[in-house]
Amino acid sequence: MIKLPTVSLAAIGYEKFLWKNITELLKTGMLIIGIYYCRKIYKKLDDLQKKIDKGEQDKYDFQKKFEYSLDKIKATIDKGEQDKYKIKQEKDNIALEKELNKEIEQLKKEIERKKAQFKSAWREIPLYADWRKEEFQTVKLTLDAATAHPALFLSEEGRIVTWQEPCQELPSSPERFVSIPCVLGQLYVSSGRYFWEVEVQDAHSWDLGVCRNNVARTGRVTMSPQNGFRVIRLYDGEYWGLTSPETSLTLKEKPCRVGVFLDYEAGDVSFYNMTDESHIYTFSKQAFYGGLRPLFRLWSSDSGPLVIVQVEENTTML
Repeated sequence: MIKLPTVSLAAIGYEKFLWKNITELLKTGMLIIGIYYCRKIYKKLDDLQKKIDKGEQDKYDFQKKFEYSLDKIKATIDKGEQDKYKIKQEKDNIALEKELNKEIEQLKKEIERKKAQFKSAWREIPLYADWRKEEFQTVKLTLDAATAHPALFLSEEGRIVTWQEPCQELPSSPERFVSIPCVLGQLYVSSGRYFWEVEVQDAHSWDLGVCRNNVARTGRVTMSPQNGFRVIRLYDGEYWGLTSPETSLTLKEKPCRVGVFLDYEAGDVSFYNMTDESHIYTFSKQAFYGGLRPLFRLWSSDSGPLVIVQVEENTTML
């Protein structure tokens, strides 16, 4: 039996072989066997290299898949964080919305409460918008010379009153004001609703309103509702309602014309700035006893005139 060598020709090295050696090997068949085994070894080496190359490719593919998976996981985590943030934001928004709704409800309740108070006060003090809905009789009002204080001068048509010095010599009369410089209008009211308008543009100190026909005209006279007067006053640049004690009035602007609304049955006398139709003051819910008459007063020579605005006498919706 031929004993096979344990090394290949590649291991021995071709350059070391001599033709003699090759011939001897051919004789013994060793060269053929060596070539055969060398080819098998080369094939295995080639297969192994392919496997190695495939392993490297698989390793590369696996790494790529792994990185892709990591990216997906990271993206999922990021999305989860975003969703978590969105959920938190939604929760915060819901909480904020609830808080805002709560505050809105509280504001609505406060507004309703204020409206109720406002309406209640509105009923107590009739304003111009409400008075306009009622029927008032406008009259051609003139001044009653028999009641005029001697310091007051009346125009011929009886619509303008001014201060005059020295005082006039007038006949004595129980109807004439002596202690305070007043004059009454010719109108006598014991029922119904009446309206008149007075121009006060150039007057600096005056009283306007109504009084009972039988108020005191001599001696010390205090103008107040208790004494039969429902009057407002301009004096030294300040406006007053002559209540007891007096009520200070704040006006948006100085009136050029003052409207007087008298409702006898309701016990109301209201004053309005006819320039902007704003409310000045109201004497309300005070029952009248006896007849009422318009009242006008000047304070001194620099008071300026009071002029009754002439209107057509009719029944109209104001």
